[in-house]
Amino acid sequence: MDLIQIIALLMTLTAIFAYANHRWLKLPTTIGVMAIALALSLGLIALDNAGLHLKTHAAELLNALDFDKALMQVMLSFLLFAGALHINLRDLAKEKWPIGMMASFGVVLSTFLVGGAMYGVFQLLQLDVPFIFCLLFGSLISPTDPIAVLGIMKTTGAPKSLETKVAGESLFNDGVGVVVFLVIFEIAIEGAEPSAAHIGALFAEEALGGAILGLILGWIAYSMLNSVDAYSVEVMITLALVMGGYALASYLHMSGPIAMVVAGLLIGNHGRTFGMSEATRKHLDTFWELIDEILNATLFVFIGLEVLILTMKPAFLTAGLIAVPVVLMCRYVCVSIPVSILKKTHDFEPGSIKVMTWGGIRGGISVALALAIPAALPDGGDATPRDLVVTVTYCVVIMSILLQGLTIGRVVRSTMEGKANTNL
Repeated sequence: MDLIQIIALLMTLTAIFAYANHRWLKLPTTIGVMAIALALSLGLIALDNAGLHLKTHAAELLNALDFDKALMQVMLSFLLFAGALHINLRDLAKEKWPIGMMASFGVVLSTFLVGGAMYGVFQLLQLDVPFIFCLLFGSLISPTDPIAVLGIMKTTGAPKSLETKVAGESLFNDGVGVVVFLVIFEIAIEGAEPSAAHIGALFAEEALGGAILGLILGWIAYSMLNSVDAYSVEVMITLALVMGGYALASYLHMSGPIAMVVAGLLIGNHGRTFGMSEATRKHLDTFWELIDEILNATLFVFIGLEVLILTMKPAFLTAGLIAVPVVLMCRYVCVSIPVSILKKTHDFEPGSIKVMTWGGIRGGISVALALAIPAALPDGGDATPRDLVVTVTYCVVIMSILLQGLTIGRVVRSTMEGKANTNL
């Protein structure tokens, strides 16, 4: 089966799952389609154990369409741009210090907390995992997933300032997380010993370079939007901005995700206000909302199906289940410290730590980074604990989406009710 047929099959499954969820389950679309895909995957595994070898064929199809490449090189640019389009820049600016601190210091701290805790867990389970690979796991699981967070936070009814903090952090911390991942990846896989200067240069090239590139490309696109009044042309300009801009960022070794976030913020705020007619704004919003919904649903179907390629060893699954509360506890610490430092100069809603901890949902980016780890070291070196890291990552992501995603609305409502009772 060629690539076009695989994509067609994936889109068909997404449409069927979305219909079934809307008709019967009535869960949020992303969670519903993932749950159905997960149930299908587990069914195929059960049939495989019964002697019907359908799982093998399904796994071959998934491997033919690499998840890490499909997400990081294709889907992510569209999803981040679409998400950033609807973030108010003024609201974001008001929360710049909490967002900036959690998206940088919080990610680095979480990397070491999770890595250290999981090193102990692996030792208790008699899983021989080098500490550097525990840090690698910490780096890929620490960033909250903007795709999952933005899709779910829209429906929670959280106060605007709190929603902006959670959404803003999720948009920017993946860029920092990828840089941290790359640094640790070089040490773990390539045996490099990067200096502070090397790490600083990598961060400047990836994160700051991506932000500057996004600003430049966004301004060029805005100038073009401002000079015409034809919605079909203007929609094509934004489409070219996303596709061409992400490809250029990858070519220049800059952060494509950060470039798309910055470009989306510029077009969604300055471009929307000064460069578009009302008709263009309507068509642009409709187009990007549709792209967002389709790719979001497809991504979560993909996540549900990825269980087919996991190594189902009892010790791996046990480590994955233990990792779920470990990651949550580390998230709590990494939220509490910035909030405690900034609460003297910034306003935080009552229960902010609880909501921001529970709203730190992990998603497809973590899975994609885990799958990017090679099975063996270069030059015929020793095997890496890739299968273990992928399995543990997958367990955390699935539980995060199902458990936190389905209950974050209740957490927000209980927090708001507690606030109202306090004010009585």
